[in-house]
Amino acid sequence: MKYIRLSLAAITVALTSQLTAADTLADAFKNGSFSGEIKAFYFNKDNGTDREDIVATGLMLKYLTDEYMGFKAGATFQSSSTPFIDDGGKTMFRNDMWAQGAQLSEAYLAYTLDKTTLKYGRMFISTPLVAGSGSRLIRESFEGAHLANTDLPNTTLGAVYVDKFQARTDRDGDVGKFEDHKEGAYSLYAINKSIPNLTLIGAWAHIDEQTAQSDLNIYYAEAIYANKLNQLGYTLAGQYWANKYTSGANDSIYAYAVKAGANAHGINGYVAYSKVSNDAVPGGYLVHGIGNGSDTMYTYSLIGSYNYESNMEAYALNLDYALTSTAKVGTLYVHTDTDSEKVSYTGFYASYGFGGFLKGLSVSGQYETIGKDKDGDQFRFRGTYRF
Repeated sequence: MKYIRLSLAAITVALTSQLTAADTLADAFKNGSFSGEIKAFYFNKDNGTDREDIVATGLMLKYLTDEYMGFKAGATFQSSSTPFIDDGGKTMFRNDMWAQGAQLSEAYLAYTLDKTTLKYGRMFISTPLVAGSGSRLIRESFEGAHLANTDLPNTTLGAVYVDKFQARTDRDGDVGKFEDHKEGAYSLYAINKSIPNLTLIGAWAHIDEQTAQSDLNIYYAEAIYANKLNQLGYTLAGQYWANKYTSGANDSIYAYAVKAGANAHGINGYVAYSKVSNDAVPGGYLVHGIGNGSDTMYTYSLIGSYNYESNMEAYALNLDYALTSTAKVGTLYVHTDTDSEKVSYTGFYASYGFGGFLKGLSVSGQYETIGKDKDGDQFRFRGTYRF
């Protein structure tokens, strides 16, 4: 009888999914959904020599068709405008914010069969070692294929291939274009949550021709244990990276990071530590992945720290408080130590999400000052309206 009940439940789910899908290709397009974001960002930066700022506004429009015979299609359009920038600002923000124009950042076809989905085309990707960043006005994107499967209980298995990358800008005043990512990159990953409160992540990526002489293999592992009892909770987590170049037996470098956090009654805090091995490799640093969204080391600062240089140690201390369910304030201190310098980053941040007739509007601010062997500070304001 139990088997029959389970079978009936499975049939019901299958019939329901068929009934909610479009009956014709035309219906799939007519029943599709639109969403979007209106953005206004202000960045101000002092690099120790010059102070410059930039105002950037933009629009993101997304469209996703209804399902038809297992297929869906999606598209995302991004635009950016920086009307008041001067020559100094163009120089300082040319890599990440100075962008005029628009880009079709997503244009993909997706097919789902049972618990397996394949996406092909231009797309936003967020996997352990292949991930685009959305911290600037223009979000990074990729062109390629992404396969994900959830047949195993509490487990996601995935495979990614990308051969083109869209950066935030083209470094010449326009929105980033889809350009060849060397000779292509591959990644496999697994995310498992079978054990209560524990998340295990493993990933591998291969980059063809990372240098003129060598391909690169990246290995990544992470374990996150998060437990909550009533209003009290704690988190213990660890990360591990390894780079192995194919050019020589000793061309390798590794890094690890650990984090311990606790939260109670809206107060959240954590301490973190990271270490990169003292190995000589091309560039003198560990490659954390493909795309700036794969920069996930626990000791990142609010804005400006870099945590992957050879023989680098870093410490982080964060404390924040949720004033309401949509309002938060906090502070983050990071200290980095390399063979050549010691740098401190002291940051403060706040965010607020509106309700009522302004629902969908959110604002956030970040300020970070740099000390010890470096000088400077940065301020960032972001306003976003999602509809």
